[in-house]
Amino acid sequence: MNAFTEAGRGGQGADSRADPTPDLAVALAAVVGAAHVLTTAADMARYETEWRRNYPGRARAVVRPGSTEEVSRVVAACAAAGVPIVPQGGNTGLVGGSTPDESGTEVVLSLDRMRAVRSVDPLDRTLTIEAGCTVLEAQAAAEAAGRLFPLSLASEGSATVGGVVSTNAGGEQVLRYGNTRELVLGLEVVLADGRVLDLLTALRKDNTGYDLKQLFIGAEGTLGVVTAATFKLFSRPRQVVTAWVAVRDPQAAVQLLSLLTDALGERVTAFELIGDGPLGLVLRHGTPGMRAPLGAVSPWSVLLDVSEASALVDPRPSVEQVLSAAMEEGVVLDAALAASETQALAFWALREHVPEAQRLEGPSIKHDISVPISRIPDFIERAGHALQQAMPGIRIVCFGHVGDGNLHYNQSKPEGMADADFRARENAVHDIVHAAAAELNGSISAEHGIGRQKQDAFLTYKSPVAIDTMARIKHALDPAAIFNPGRVLPRARVDSLTPF
Repeated sequence: MNAFTEAGRGGQGADSRADPTPDLAVALAAVVGAAHVLTTAADMARYETEWRRNYPGRARAVVRPGSTEEVSRVVAACAAAGVPIVPQGGNTGLVGGSTPDESGTEVVLSLDRMRAVRSVDPLDRTLTIEAGCTVLEAQAAAEAAGRLFPLSLASEGSATVGGVVSTNAGGEQVLRYGNTRELVLGLEVVLADGRVLDLLTALRKDNTGYDLKQLFIGAEGTLGVVTAATFKLFSRPRQVVTAWVAVRDPQAAVQLLSLLTDALGERVTAFELIGDGPLGLVLRHGTPGMRAPLGAVSPWSVLLDVSEASALVDPRPSVEQVLSAAMEEGVVLDAALAASETQALAFWALREHVPEAQRLEGPSIKHDISVPISRIPDFIERAGHALQQAMPGIRIVCFGHVGDGNLHYNQSKPEGMADADFRARENAVHDIVHAAAAELNGSISAEHGIGRQKQDAFLTYKSPVAIDTMARIKHALDPAAIFNPGRVLPRARVDSLTPF
């Protein structure tokens, strides 16, 4: 056993994280420069926990390569030493997939220095960008070329390209443009032995064997390190109609989505359901000047965007017509259309501030489920009833991307309950919510992934054959379990494989 591992196990030198295996430390410093091998507690602190501070850990070192070649050499050095690697992007995840465990044996491989925009091609409508760039930087690079990078999410200022690829992030415009998996044309990935798999391409069609890039999208860094990606770009919308709509109930929201889609087709770009719980939190904890767009807070609201790339077609009259007809039918109770881009941004700020507002409110339990769109009302009713029976007074913070069946179905503690008592019942709450999603042929994770948090539910609700197939893929690509061991699949599950 090398000194690097023994120090992490609490033996002599366990309190000193400044002396990883000397040979490995020298090798890593030779690759990336001594300044980019962090070993002190102060330097590593921000890499050792995510923004909610639910999964703090102890890294043996943090390594910050500046190029794909450096990533390759770092991975090869760690593999030779038998040292596990935790790839990390913007560290905005919610399921404990991007932070080290408490053993002190894992090296965090941060891609935050790899920020180059390698190419933007307006004619091919592609963007090739390195993994450490933020989503916001990708948007800016596309905009500078007169194109649209459509991925948009609340954490876009810190979430990185590599992170959204590794988690198959969705965001607010999935309804029109699809999630990350549908936006990626090609990837560059460093494999467990340090080799570089160059799958970067601008091709829309390539039928030469297996589509290998799909293995790494949504794999949460367990199969390889994504160092760059080529994305599809789109025409920038010339006109966007943003509306805040009070609806009768979740069933009415689903009906409104259908009416809008029938009338406007793919122009319906975003369609977010927001309960009074999350909106109330935002108005309580948000910035001064935030207010409910319709005055009073409705039990259920929809925030929607309809966009049009042509300057010759104005979608606003069609949106108004649909909303007017829906109001006559009692589906819509009230509506406000943004009169300016500033007002539209104010509407969206209410939605995007929900995660931070819930954090400021105190401890919360988060879920990221999906069900068939038509079953969203059933899920909200079933899960809400079961939770209130199990914990009277629990506060439901329900919001999300109704257009693709994905709800962020979160909970805050009942008034007066101690934080510790609420946290102690977290597993019971997870069981109720996940069971309700499974009963409706849904998924326990729509876009946040599995990480460490959802492993038990993953193993419970995923097909055993699917689990076995995933474990075999992991074993084939990473036989020594160098990448993110114990995330997504338990290490014991991969090690217990028997031949086909």
